[in-house]
Amino acid sequence: MKLNKLIIFTIITCGMSACTSSSDSGNSSSTTPESTERTGQAFIEAEEGGTPNCLQIALGSPDHKTLVAAVQAAQVENALVNVGPLTVFAPTDAAFAALPEGTVENLVKPENKAVLADILKYHVTPGNLSTDIITKLKKLGQANDKDLQIEVVDGKLMIGGANIIASVKASNGIVHVIDKVLLPPTE
Repeated sequence: MKLNKLIIFTIITCGMSACTSSSDSGNSSSTTPESTERTGQAFIEAEEGGTPNCLQIALGSPDHKTLVAAVQAAQVENALVNVGPLTVFAPTDAAFAALPEGTVENLVKPENKAVLADILKYHVTPGNLSTDIITKLKKLGQANDKDLQIEVVDGKLMIGGANIIASVKASNGIVHVIDKVLLPPTE
């Protein structure tokens, strides 16, 4: 499966179940096909003119198609809208393209959903943290319970080795666009 572009961050949407109904005779039954519609706040349309949430910012960005695909594959959309405030570090499509060949395609496979969710959670910090605040810190506690190192190199803020190239305020926090996919430390 070839993906053009991908994205970040945690809670599985509600499950679907098939409905069964019995006919009047009681001898036969019919089953309605399983619904594929996803539910939760992540799937509610934004109010016109309102500030978009972290997920809506990613969905509307032409540079975060890969991140969006990853969030959808891991089924963590609701985590980016249900909780807050959040600081989301959103790698660009170019950042995903810089990963070794086949990495993204492998991560979005259903059997790797937990690994992908862990990586995406590593891109989310509780709180609404501007670059001014982050610069004063040594590390951030991420949503996957791992620490993300912060450095200032030659006057430039580095988040786990990534540069923040833009910041966008969201209704439930802030999205910092970064130039590298953050990979959690292995234990």
